[in-house]
Amino acid sequence: MNTTKAHRIALLFNANKSFDREVIAGIGAYLGSTRSAWDLFLEEDFRLRLSGIEHWQGDGIIADFDDPAVAEALSRCKAPVVAVGGSYADEAQYPQGVPYVATDNYKLIKLARDHLIDVGLHRFAMFSLPQAQENRWAQERENAFLSLMQEDQMEAEIFRGCETCASSWDESVQGQIDWLRSLPKPIGIIAVTDARARQLLQACTIAGVEVPEQVAIIGIDNDPMVRLLTRIPLSSVIQGAQEMGRTAAHLLDQMLHGVRLSNTRIQVPPSGINVFASSQHQPVRHPHVMRARHFIRQYACQGIKTHQVAEYVGVSRSSLEAYFRQELGCSVHDVILRFKLDAARAALESGERSIADVALGCGFTSTQYMHLVFKRELGCTPRAYRDRALGAEQPLCA
Repeated sequence: MNTTKAHRIALLFNANKSFDREVIAGIGAYLGSTRSAWDLFLEEDFRLRLSGIEHWQGDGIIADFDDPAVAEALSRCKAPVVAVGGSYADEAQYPQGVPYVATDNYKLIKLARDHLIDVGLHRFAMFSLPQAQENRWAQERENAFLSLMQEDQMEAEIFRGCETCASSWDESVQGQIDWLRSLPKPIGIIAVTDARARQLLQACTIAGVEVPEQVAIIGIDNDPMVRLLTRIPLSSVIQGAQEMGRTAAHLLDQMLHGVRLSNTRIQVPPSGINVFASSQHQPVRHPHVMRARHFIRQYACQGIKTHQVAEYVGVSRSSLEAYFRQELGCSVHDVILRFKLDAARAALESGERSIADVALGCGFTSTQYMHLVFKRELGCTPRAYRDRALGAEQPLCA
């Protein structure tokens, strides 16, 4: 029986980051679909350590080059290297002599802004990260946003805030609140990551800014963990990170068999958007409807009823129902149910909880009732929805 010698491959990624995890998953998918035999080196606790990596006696490396320290360390490495990272508008910014698989930053931002345009918004802003070498990908997304706004002769509003740490937490949140209050409304905000979008959603809640009536927010990464931490389900652009991983693995496989691919550049477009409540802006004129939807969005999963919403707004139940019919063409109960459904979808997509736990956590009176709602509204059972979400490579909402 013939056996193929396994190649020793290092994966230099910080797998605590959603993007890096998805790239690694794509590498795994490539290996599972081919006869390539690789022994993989990946830090056990998923943190990225570079000390001595240039002396590593292996056959190849796939690495996240968004970190300039990684690019610097591997410049002295003799093993074949494939780089993964964000795209650059300036070709000179790409590392020389290394094949590079890039997420298309321009298309990421364009897809996010097009979605905000589609929901009826006319003003746009971006929540970015402080300028730093390790945040070059964020600055590239800023440049893409500026370019799109200039093309439409619109003013571009960008806020970077400060890095999140314990010592500056209060200052960071207050800065976000002050910025949010200064913006003209309604407005759509693109956050450079889901983590940044989550912070902004939290600041909106503290400041009493209605999402998405006054501020519609969309992130980038489609990170299931972030969705679990947001009271309002977060819309997010789905990067083609798994496809990037597959592509990078294929390039390295070719290099291991003697193919020369230096300076190859491959840009992978985003694969779609998962649309949830944070960006589902609907122009609402009546202040009672706006206030009611803000309350529902925060507490739908706690099993609130129509009369509780009316009490919060300070009007009679019949009056609130009339306002909802006039503004939205549906009942207060319909809106509560819609938010429960969105929350259940987000929870099922994470795959972390049982269907019974999701039903309970999202305010459904029973698993059977959630089953009926899914069948009626989505044409499938909760189990089928979860299986499709966890196994599908295509976005649920594109």
